[in-house]
Amino acid sequence: MRSIILILIILFLSNFKVDDKKTYLFNGKDLNGWDTYVASASKEIPSPGINNDPDHVFSVVTIDGAPALRISGESFAGISTKNEFENYHLTIQFKWGQNKIPSFKDRKRDSGLLYHAVGPHGADARAWMRSQEFQIQEGDTGDYWGVAGGIFDVPATKNEKKELRYDAKGIMTIFSEGSPTGRRCWKNPDAEKPTGEWNTLDLYCSADSSVHVVNGVVVMRLYHSRQVDNGKETPLTKGKIQFQSEGCEIYYRGMILEPIKKIPAL
Repeated sequence: MRSIILILIILFLSNFKVDDKKTYLFNGKDLNGWDTYVASASKEIPSPGINNDPDHVFSVVTIDGAPALRISGESFAGISTKNEFENYHLTIQFKWGQNKIPSFKDRKRDSGLLYHAVGPHGADARAWMRSQEFQIQEGDTGDYWGVAGGIFDVPATKNEKKELRYDAKGIMTIFSEGSPTGRRCWKNPDAEKPTGEWNTLDLYCSADSSVHVVNGVVVMRLYHSRQVDNGKETPLTKGKIQFQSEGCEIYYRGMILEPIKKIPAL
Protein backbone atom coordinates (compact mmCIF):
# COMPACT_ATOMS: atom_id res chain seq x y z
CA MET A 1 0.00 0.00 0.00
CA ARG A 2 2.81 2.37 0.92
CA SER A 3 4.53 1.57 -2.37
CA ILE A 4 1.40 2.46 -4.31
CA ILE A 5 1.03 5.75 -2.44
CA LEU A 6 4.71 6.55 -3.04
CA ILE A 7 4.33 5.84 -6.76
CA LEU A 8 1.26 8.08 -6.95
CA ILE A 9 3.12 10.90 -5.19
CA ILE A 10 6.06 10.59 -7.60
CA LEU A 11 3.73 10.63 -10.60
CA PHE A 12 1.94 13.69 -9.25
CA LEU A 13 5.13 15.60 -8.61
CA SER A 14 6.55 14.70 -12.02
CA ASN A 15 3.52 16.33 -13.67
CA PHE A 16 3.43 19.34 -11.38
CA LYS A 17 5.84 21.92 -12.78
CA VAL A 18 6.94 24.69 -10.47
CA ASP A 19 8.34 27.53 -12.55
CA ASP A 20 10.20 29.79 -10.17
CA LYS A 21 11.67 31.83 -13.03
CA LYS A 22 8.48 33.74 -13.75
CA THR A 23 7.91 37.10 -12.11
CA TYR A 24 4.33 38.17 -11.46
CA LEU A 25 4.55 41.95 -11.53
CA PHE A 26 0.97 42.43 -10.32
CA ASN A 27 -0.10 40.56 -7.19
CA GLY A 28 -3.81 41.27 -7.69
CA LYS A 29 -4.16 42.80 -4.22
CA ASP A 30 -2.29 46.09 -4.08
CA LEU A 31 0.44 48.15 -5.73
CA ASN A 32 3.29 46.58 -3.82
CA GLY A 33 6.40 46.59 -6.01
CA TRP A 34 5.33 49.68 -7.93
CA ASP A 35 5.96 53.44 -7.76
CA THR A 36 3.44 56.02 -8.94
CA TYR A 37 4.23 59.47 -10.27
CA VAL A 38 1.60 62.08 -11.18
CA ALA A 39 2.48 65.01 -13.43
CA SER A 40 1.98 68.56 -12.23
CA ALA A 41 -0.77 70.62 -13.84
CA SER A 42 1.80 73.03 -15.32
CA LYS A 43 5.53 73.66 -15.46
CA GLU A 44 5.18 76.27 -12.75
CA ILE A 45 3.66 73.81 -10.28
CA PRO A 46 5.85 71.09 -8.75
CA SER A 47 4.81 67.45 -9.07
CA PRO A 48 3.21 65.77 -6.06
CA GLY A 49 6.18 63.40 -6.19
CA ILE A 50 6.63 59.65 -6.04
CA ASN A 51 3.84 57.59 -4.46
CA ASN A 52 1.61 60.60 -3.85
CA ASP A 53 -1.63 59.85 -5.69
CA PRO A 54 -4.48 61.51 -3.74
CA ASP A 55 -6.95 61.18 -6.63
CA HIS A 56 -6.31 57.44 -6.97
CA VAL A 57 -5.28 57.55 -10.60
CA PHE A 58 -3.97 54.04 -9.97
CA SER A 59 -5.99 51.45 -8.06
CA VAL A 60 -6.73 47.74 -7.85
CA VAL A 61 -10.26 46.68 -8.80
CA THR A 62 -12.18 43.57 -9.80
CA ILE A 63 -13.46 43.50 -13.37
CA ASP A 64 -14.84 40.57 -15.33
CA GLY A 65 -14.41 38.45 -12.24
CA ALA A 66 -10.67 39.01 -11.79
CA PRO A 67 -8.37 41.61 -10.21
CA ALA A 68 -6.91 44.30 -12.45
CA LEU A 69 -4.90 47.49 -12.26
CA ARG A 70 -7.25 50.37 -13.05
CA ILE A 71 -5.77 53.55 -14.47
CA SER A 72 -8.31 56.38 -14.41
CA GLY A 73 -6.55 58.59 -16.94
CA GLU A 74 -7.66 61.67 -15.03
CA SER A 75 -4.08 62.93 -14.83
CA PHE A 76 -1.00 62.34 -16.94
CA ALA A 77 0.95 59.94 -14.76
CA GLY A 78 3.00 56.77 -14.70
CA ILE A 79 3.22 53.65 -12.58
CA SER A 80 6.57 51.88 -12.76
CA THR A 81 8.16 48.77 -11.33
CA LYS A 82 10.64 49.34 -8.55
CA ASN A 83 12.99 46.85 -10.19
CA GLU A 84 14.75 46.95 -13.54
CA PHE A 85 14.60 44.08 -16.02
CA GLU A 86 16.48 42.90 -19.09
CA ASN A 87 16.29 39.93 -21.47
CA TYR A 88 12.70 38.94 -20.90
CA HIS A 89 9.31 38.00 -22.31
CA LEU A 90 6.50 40.07 -20.80
CA THR A 91 2.83 39.18 -21.25
CA ILE A 92 0.04 41.56 -20.27
CA GLN A 93 -3.64 42.01 -21.00
CA PHE A 94 -5.50 45.30 -21.32
CA LYS A 95 -9.05 46.49 -21.80
CA TRP A 96 -10.31 50.01 -22.40
CA GLY A 97 -12.67 51.60 -19.90
CA GLN A 98 -15.41 54.11 -20.68
CA ASN A 99 -14.10 57.32 -19.14
CA LYS A 100 -12.09 60.07 -20.82
CA ILE A 101 -11.03 63.49 -19.64
CA PRO A 102 -12.84 66.35 -21.48
CA SER A 103 -9.88 67.21 -23.73
CA PHE A 104 -9.88 63.60 -25.01
CA LYS A 105 -13.59 63.55 -25.85
CA ASP A 106 -12.97 63.32 -29.60
CA ARG A 107 -9.58 61.63 -29.43
CA LYS A 108 -8.51 58.01 -29.48
CA ARG A 109 -8.19 56.27 -26.15
CA ASP A 110 -4.53 56.30 -25.20
CA SER A 111 -2.06 54.69 -22.81
CA GLY A 112 1.26 52.93 -23.27
CA LEU A 113 3.65 50.24 -22.10
CA LEU A 114 7.04 51.85 -21.54
CA TYR A 115 10.04 49.56 -21.22
CA HIS A 116 13.75 50.03 -20.53
CA ALA A 117 12.57 53.03 -18.48
CA VAL A 118 15.49 54.87 -16.87
CA GLY A 119 16.37 58.20 -15.33
CA PRO A 120 14.11 60.62 -13.50
CA HIS A 121 10.34 60.57 -13.48
CA GLY A 122 8.71 63.33 -15.50
CA ALA A 123 11.29 63.41 -18.30
CA ASP A 124 8.50 63.35 -20.90
CA ALA A 125 5.28 65.39 -20.53
CA ARG A 126 6.24 65.88 -16.87
CA ALA A 127 4.96 62.33 -16.30
CA TRP A 128 7.10 59.59 -17.82
CA MET A 129 10.65 58.29 -17.76
CA ARG A 130 13.03 57.99 -20.70
CA SER A 131 12.07 54.73 -22.34
CA GLN A 132 10.96 52.75 -25.37
CA GLU A 133 7.20 52.69 -25.89
CA PHE A 134 4.99 49.82 -26.96
CA GLN A 135 2.08 52.06 -27.89
CA ILE A 136 -1.36 51.20 -26.53
CA GLN A 137 -3.87 53.38 -28.36
CA GLU A 138 -7.14 52.63 -30.13
CA GLY A 139 -6.22 51.43 -33.61
CA ASP A 140 -2.50 52.01 -33.07
CA THR A 141 -1.57 49.37 -30.51
CA GLY A 142 1.89 48.06 -31.28
CA ASP A 143 3.32 51.32 -32.63
CA TYR A 144 6.74 52.45 -31.44
CA TRP A 145 7.50 55.81 -29.83
CA GLY A 146 10.88 56.91 -28.52
CA VAL A 147 10.25 58.60 -25.18
CA ALA A 148 12.51 61.36 -23.85
CA GLY A 149 15.58 60.19 -25.77
CA GLY A 150 14.79 56.56 -26.57
CA ILE A 151 16.03 55.43 -30.01
CA PHE A 152 15.36 52.32 -32.09
CA ASP A 153 16.14 51.22 -35.66
CA VAL A 154 13.14 49.66 -37.41
CA PRO A 155 12.78 48.42 -41.00
CA ALA A 156 9.98 50.52 -42.45
CA THR A 157 8.24 51.60 -45.64
CA LYS A 158 6.27 54.81 -46.20
CA ASN A 159 2.63 54.24 -47.17
CA GLU A 160 0.21 56.44 -49.14
CA LYS A 161 -0.43 58.50 -45.99
CA LYS A 162 3.33 59.06 -45.69
CA GLU A 163 3.34 57.04 -42.50
CA LEU A 164 6.47 54.98 -41.89
CA ARG A 165 5.08 51.52 -41.19
CA TYR A 166 6.96 48.46 -40.03
CA ASP A 167 8.03 46.32 -42.97
CA ALA A 168 10.39 43.40 -42.40
CA LYS A 169 11.78 43.99 -45.90
CA GLY A 170 11.81 47.77 -45.61
CA ILE A 171 14.68 50.21 -45.16
CA MET A 172 16.27 50.25 -41.72
CA THR A 173 15.21 53.61 -40.31
CA ILE A 174 16.19 55.53 -37.19
CA PHE A 175 13.29 56.62 -35.00
CA SER A 176 14.01 59.24 -32.35
CA GLU A 177 13.14 62.78 -31.34
CA GLY A 178 16.20 64.04 -33.19
CA SER A 179 15.67 62.01 -36.35
CA PRO A 180 14.19 63.61 -39.51
CA THR A 181 11.74 60.71 -39.59
CA GLY A 182 10.51 61.44 -36.07
CA ARG A 183 10.13 59.14 -33.11
CA ARG A 184 7.08 57.13 -34.22
CA CYS A 185 6.94 53.98 -36.32
CA TRP A 186 3.49 52.61 -37.17
CA LYS A 187 2.83 48.93 -36.49
CA ASN A 188 1.93 46.50 -39.25
CA PRO A 189 -0.50 44.75 -39.37
CA ASP A 190 -3.37 45.88 -37.14
CA ALA A 191 -4.21 43.04 -34.73
CA GLU A 192 -6.07 44.91 -31.98
CA LYS A 193 -9.48 43.68 -30.86
CA PRO A 194 -12.53 45.99 -30.74
CA THR A 195 -12.77 48.44 -27.85
CA GLY A 196 -14.26 46.73 -24.82
CA GLU A 197 -12.54 43.39 -25.37
CA TRP A 198 -9.41 42.15 -23.66
CA ASN A 199 -6.22 42.29 -25.73
CA THR A 200 -3.07 40.27 -25.05
CA LEU A 201 0.32 41.87 -25.62
CA ASP A 202 3.66 40.10 -25.66
CA LEU A 203 6.92 42.03 -25.47
CA TYR A 204 10.18 40.23 -26.15
CA CYS A 205 13.46 41.95 -25.25
CA SER A 206 16.91 40.43 -25.76
CA ALA A 207 20.13 42.44 -25.75
CA ASP A 208 19.36 45.50 -27.92
CA SER A 209 16.43 44.00 -29.87
CA SER A 210 12.70 43.83 -29.17
CA VAL A 211 9.54 42.41 -30.71
CA HIS A 212 6.00 43.77 -30.28
CA VAL A 213 3.24 41.14 -30.48
CA VAL A 214 -0.49 41.95 -30.38
CA ASN A 215 -2.95 39.09 -29.86
CA GLY A 216 -0.43 36.59 -31.15
CA VAL A 217 0.55 38.61 -34.22
CA VAL A 218 4.04 40.09 -34.65
CA VAL A 219 3.46 43.75 -35.50
CA MET A 220 7.01 45.08 -35.21
CA ARG A 221 10.64 44.04 -34.79
CA LEU A 222 13.02 46.66 -33.40
CA TYR A 223 16.81 46.79 -33.35
CA HIS A 224 19.76 48.58 -31.71
CA SER A 225 18.00 50.05 -28.67
CA ARG A 226 19.83 53.09 -27.39
CA GLN A 227 19.36 56.48 -25.77
CA VAL A 228 20.65 60.00 -25.93
CA ASP A 229 22.37 60.58 -22.61
CA ASN A 230 24.07 63.96 -22.10
CA GLY A 231 24.30 64.42 -25.84
CA LYS A 232 25.81 60.99 -26.49
CA GLU A 233 24.19 57.78 -27.70
CA THR A 234 24.57 54.88 -25.28
CA PRO A 235 22.96 51.41 -25.20
CA LEU A 236 19.52 51.10 -23.60
CA THR A 237 18.95 47.42 -22.90
CA LYS A 238 17.39 47.32 -19.46
CA GLY A 239 15.21 49.38 -17.18
CA LYS A 240 11.91 49.58 -15.39
CA ILE A 241 8.49 48.85 -16.84
CA GLN A 242 6.04 51.73 -16.74
CA PHE A 243 2.38 52.09 -17.71
CA GLN A 244 0.97 55.44 -18.79
CA SER A 245 -2.09 57.28 -17.56
CA GLU A 246 -2.93 59.46 -20.54
CA GLY A 247 -6.44 60.89 -20.44
CA CYS A 248 -8.37 57.63 -20.68
CA GLU A 249 -9.55 54.85 -18.40
CA ILE A 250 -7.87 51.49 -18.95
CA TYR A 251 -7.47 48.18 -17.13
CA TYR A 252 -4.38 45.96 -17.04
CA ARG A 253 -4.00 42.43 -15.73
CA GLY A 254 -1.67 39.46 -16.02
CA MET A 255 1.75 41.13 -16.21
CA ILE A 256 3.90 38.00 -16.19
CA LEU A 257 7.60 38.34 -16.94
CA GLU A 258 9.90 35.46 -17.80
CA PRO A 259 13.65 35.68 -18.50
CA ILE A 260 14.88 34.63 -21.95
CA LYS A 261 18.32 34.12 -23.46
CA LYS A 262 17.21 35.09 -26.94
CA ILE A 263 14.06 36.03 -28.80
CA PRO A 264 12.36 32.82 -29.98
CA ALA A 265 11.24 32.18 -33.54
CA LEU A 266 7.97 34.07 -33.94
